[in-house]
Amino acid sequence: MDTLRTWLADAGLKDPQAEWVAVGVSLLAVVLLGFLANLIARGLIVRTVSHLIQKSRTSWDDALVRHKVLTRLSHFAPALVIWGVAPLVLDAGSGLVNVARRGAEIYMLLIGLFVASAFLNAAHDIYNTFTVAGRFPIRSYIQLVKIVVGIAGSVFILSIALDRSPWVFLSGMGALTAILLLVFKDTILGFIAGMQLVANDMVRPGDWIEMPKYGADGDVQEVTLTTVKVSNWDKTITTIPTYALISDSFKNWRGMTESGGRRIKRSLYIDVNSIRHCTSDMIEKLAEIDLIRDFVRTKQREIDADNKSRQITGSVSINGRRMTNIGTFRAYIVAYLRAHPKIHQDMTFLVRQLAPTERGLPLELYVFSSDQRWAHYEAIQADIFDHLYASLPYFELRAFQLPTGNDLRRALFGSEPAARSPAG
Repeated sequence: MDTLRTWLADAGLKDPQAEWVAVGVSLLAVVLLGFLANLIARGLIVRTVSHLIQKSRTSWDDALVRHKVLTRLSHFAPALVIWGVAPLVLDAGSGLVNVARRGAEIYMLLIGLFVASAFLNAAHDIYNTFTVAGRFPIRSYIQLVKIVVGIAGSVFILSIALDRSPWVFLSGMGALTAILLLVFKDTILGFIAGMQLVANDMVRPGDWIEMPKYGADGDVQEVTLTTVKVSNWDKTITTIPTYALISDSFKNWRGMTESGGRRIKRSLYIDVNSIRHCTSDMIEKLAEIDLIRDFVRTKQREIDADNKSRQITGSVSINGRRMTNIGTFRAYIVAYLRAHPKIHQDMTFLVRQLAPTERGLPLELYVFSSDQRWAHYEAIQADIFDHLYASLPYFELRAFQLPTGNDLRRALFGSEPAARSPAG
């Protein structure tokens, strides 16, 4: 500054113009030095280090390049140059050194916040490469750390800008506690809920959950500090407050996914009027079915031996033991499902009768398919019931259904009315 003033005075430029030119040239010199430092840091150092990282065999360091941690770090170079060069270039008595240094410190704090955010994002990506990430997601904790770092950085920036001690602002925040609790209510509740979700392993990204209260039925995409994002089967996105998973109930289908099977629980409703004892002709006919041939013959021999031991004749079918079409059909269903390649044989396997209702006798299948994929599971289930419904007449059974208009016409007029032509 002194050299510039002397040179300008010799050139014939008087105050205050000489002073303004000296200040301007000095500030320009500081800015140019900072710009040069930035070019060196970004153009040479960052590019060289990034190239070496990409060429390395390890993959975790690629996250630092992807999230531009090194690029943001390079912005410290001009700030450090300005902070260090300002006392050498500017006039200490004019107060410009103080302004330049404070500006550089504020800029470095801002850059530090951006670097911390990028580093946390990179650390999250690196953590997600480990298998434990699927069990213990840390996105909510990363977000909490970002909030804490942001608040702390803001306090220091204000203290530098206003030339006050950080403790002045921290002590003043005590009076704002109630307001802060109100403003960050969802964040605090979400943090506590996130800790409980992780500690109890209640939900993970990729889990299929159902929460009818919020219209959620699909896969969990991500668990954040305040929300859980669910991708529904109809391709819509439902956002649920994290603490709602603690305060309300929801269904997690992870157990089904990990078990290796998917439950089939459906009933055939049999018309009770079609249930009867099997005649000898019917038994001979059923013995021709490969799946139950041994069952029919063994069962009939057992029944004949038992009736003979009790001296029961076959003149009245209700006397003694008799095979029934419904019991034989139930045995056929068991044999059919045991031979089915898509039914999980090591999980719960039931074919049972439920209590009769006004819709007939429910014959329930409670088994598990070995293929959990939705479309395949539905196809397996449909194929099974297609076959069973088509097999009912062979056992002289009927499926129950409420009467239609054609059923009523047939009952009243003795025959089904002729179909109308398209012309009416």
